[in-house]
Order: sequence, then C-alpha cells, then structure tokens
Amino acid sequence: MINFNFFKLIICLLILLPGCSENHKDVYLFSYFTNNGQDGLHLAYSYDGHQWEAVKDGKSLLKPVIGKDRLMRDPSITQGKDGIFRLVWTTGWWDQGIGCASSKDLIHWSEQKNIPVMEHFKETRNTWAPEVFFDDASHLFYIVWASTIPGQFPEIETTSNEKGLNHRLYFTTTTDFKTFSPTSLFYDPGFSVIDGAILKTDSTYMMVIKNEMSVPKEKNLRIVFTKNMADGFPTKVSDNISGNSWVEGPTPLKIGKYIYIYFDKYRDKKYGAIRSLDGKNWEDISESINLPRGIRHGTAFKVSEKILNNLLDNTSGK
Repeated sequence: MINFNFFKLIICLLILLPGCSENHKDVYLFSYFTNNGQDGLHLAYSYDGHQWEAVKDGKSLLKPVIGKDRLMRDPSITQGKDGIFRLVWTTGWWDQGIGCASSKDLIHWSEQKNIPVMEHFKETRNTWAPEVFFDDASHLFYIVWASTIPGQFPEIETTSNEKGLNHRLYFTTTTDFKTFSPTSLFYDPGFSVIDGAILKTDSTYMMVIKNEMSVPKEKNLRIVFTKNMADGFPTKVSDNISGNSWVEGPTPLKIGKYIYIYFDKYRDKKYGAIRSLDGKNWEDISESINLPRGIRHGTAFKVSEKILNNLLDNTSGK
C-alpha cells in the first residue's frame, strides 16, 4: 500500500531541487533593434519585467540580409503552439514587403525570407513595423503592419518631415508561414495610425496603437478592445494613455495580475512603461524600469526559463 504522505513529500522535494521546475517558470524576453537597424536582432531578458539585461552583451543575434536597405527594424517575435518562434521585421524604409524567419531556440535561425504583402498595391509607399500575434482560439498567426497607399483615405495635413504619409493598418494571416491570406485593411480609426500590437487577456483582446497625427500633434498611444479577432476592433479608441512625450513601438505584456505596456520615447532616447490592473486605469512606472542602453522599438514576450537558460548558455561571451 502506497503511503500518500510519503509520496507527497517526495514530489515536494523534487520540485525544490535546482532545475526541476525550470520548464514551468515563465521569464520574459524583449526583441529590439539599435541605431538604424543595420546590425540586426537584439534580445534582452527579465525575471520581473522591470530589470532587463542584454543577451550576448548587447551584440546582434541575427544579421539582416534581405530588403533594399538590409535593415532589421521593429523586430516582433511570437511563439506558436508548435514551440517555434516566428520573427517579422521592417526590412527597409520604402519596401513593399516584410522580413520573416523562424527558430526553435532563438539562436539558430532559418533562411530569411521576404513576404511581399503590399507588392500588389503598386502605389504603396512603405511597409512599417509588422507585429506578429498568435491567436490560440483560431490557431492563426496575425501579421499587422502600417502602410500608406496614396488616395485611399482622406488626405491629412502633415509636417515636412512626415513626407505626406497617411498610414492605416493592414494584415495577413497564416498557419505555417508558407501560405498567407490576401492582404486586407485591418484597422482604420479615421486618422493616421501605426504600431498595432495585440495582447490577449482571458477572453478579451487588447490592441495598442500609435496615433501618428502631426497636425494636430498627437504621437501618443491609444487602446481598443474586442472579444473576437474575426470581428475586428471598434474604431472608437481610448484617450491618450502615454503622456506628453512623443512615443512609438508599444508592446503589451501580461505579468502576474498586471498588463504592462512598454514604449519607445524616441525623442527622449529612452523607454517608458505603464501598467494597469483593468486595462482602463494606467500607472506610469517609467522610472522603475531599466532596459539596455540604445534599445529601440521592440516586442516583449513570455518564454520558459528553459529557453532562456539555453539561450544564455549558448551566447555568453560570444
């Protein structure tokens, strides 16, 4: 006859042994670029979402080899149910496609490929800041990015450095990164919008966007919610949640009971962050976070401690 208390004690001791629970403990990674994105993918890691350390001493883990400008800006990474990480990025300032690659361990990467998402819209001026999101309800990867197609929407007044850009969010879906749904309009809130990043919390989807209007001056973040990705997001957005700084590259992340949103204060050359318990009331925690110097527009995502430990073991000192 098995002594239940003895069996329970053995299980508890095993859990306490170093390494026994590492597969179950979640940690966090942050994909980002530096300078103009010419040297490729960078990663940082954190155990609490506040203190972040650069992987590989801040060196690039993947060099860009595709696109007119050979850049790897705005790297976005998500992990599918198969355990494979999918990376998408901006390959150049005026390209009509985006880059993609995959990896099982974030160390060894597949061949870099171009997804020609906007090439059939011949007037497309740009394809910026793709975000990849895996929807476990539909088993679909959503790739969302910003593009300007002249004449598609009521023209807006812009400053000289804006070059007349008037963005909307477009998207494609895929299950395998081999075949993709036709590119379609994803989000038109009635103003120039970029940087659509999605987070699922329980049964609700939240999207953070950047209001890109320069006349009147905005350059801030808004949020919007939906219950079903297939229904899209409502066009009415929240008030400004990011303060007075000009910001971009928002990335939402669930840590414990909080929703965090990190963002690039690109004029101030530093990162900011806010957090919320309910998605409505936001607390500025910018002074309590520490990210690698020079970090620009990235994506925060959760991984297992086993993935992180393997990553650190194979990049330390290299």
